[in-house]
Amino acid sequence: MKYHLLAFVAGFILDLIIGDPHSLPHPIRLIGKLIYVLDQKWNRGPKKKRLRMGRWLVVVVTGSAVLITAILIFGFYLIHPVVGIIVEAVLTYYILATRSLRDESMLVCKELERGNVEGARYAVSMIVGRDTSVLDDIGIAKAAIETVAENASDGVIAPLLFTAVGGPILGFFYKAVNTMDSMVGYRNEKYLDFGRAAALLDDVVNYVPSRVSAWLMIASCVFLGKDFSAKNAARIHKRDCRKHDSPNSAQTESTAAGALGIRLAGDAVYFGEVHKKPFIGDDTRPVEYRDIRRVNRLMITAAVLCEVICAGIMCLIAFV
Repeated sequence: MKYHLLAFVAGFILDLIIGDPHSLPHPIRLIGKLIYVLDQKWNRGPKKKRLRMGRWLVVVVTGSAVLITAILIFGFYLIHPVVGIIVEAVLTYYILATRSLRDESMLVCKELERGNVEGARYAVSMIVGRDTSVLDDIGIAKAAIETVAENASDGVIAPLLFTAVGGPILGFFYKAVNTMDSMVGYRNEKYLDFGRAAALLDDVVNYVPSRVSAWLMIASCVFLGKDFSAKNAARIHKRDCRKHDSPNSAQTESTAAGALGIRLAGDAVYFGEVHKKPFIGDDTRPVEYRDIRRVNRLMITAAVLCEVICAGIMCLIAFV
């Protein structure tokens, strides 16, 4: 547990400092490549076959992620505990996306501040799945805010929780599930059957973390000054946390909307189709570019709070 604690803290600090440089190899990209290859080979034929092969996709991808990570962790700890701690810290760093989520969304903010709507539209298209060609400057800002709010759970808090409980082995299990959902978990003709198992498993593994993330964000408002309201975040979360097709996605989105006093969501275009979505939050003031900076402060504070709580529990287990 002491080794795990050291690696857990070191990995989190590495993520905050380095982020995700595109020049470095990344295990999540390897998971994505495996999913892509299996999608091309298995996503064909009648409905029953697609459903069956979709379940096999989940088994193969999660099993591969867990097995390879376990071999690395136990193998390097057998060499020497210090080597094991270093490898575990690096793997933990790869699991988290706090700095990269902040950096990618801030590219959108900076382009909007320069008045470069086309540049902002391109930047936001790199981090959202919707059609960004129809968005104006405010729509672009909202899309970036919603992405940070939603991924505060998927990319930051949930991986932290899974890694705290089961180390990188459980952390990469979570990332494998989350990556599958982002690639094949769509409700369209191509993936409705093949991606169903992955989408359902993603809903299950995110059920508790998404709610923990929401309350960590509410608590974070206390430390962030007058631009954030914990009381309103809790109120909007309670009212709007189910306003999404997913049982989890609106948890942090509603909290962010309430904390900032803005209205998010609404109709969006995916793959050329307009998807009707309810609004989340109250339209008490217009969305502005600086809200991207604010939601990032909220996300990072919640991440630090989660890290401190998890590390504190590990200390009690290790030293008491």
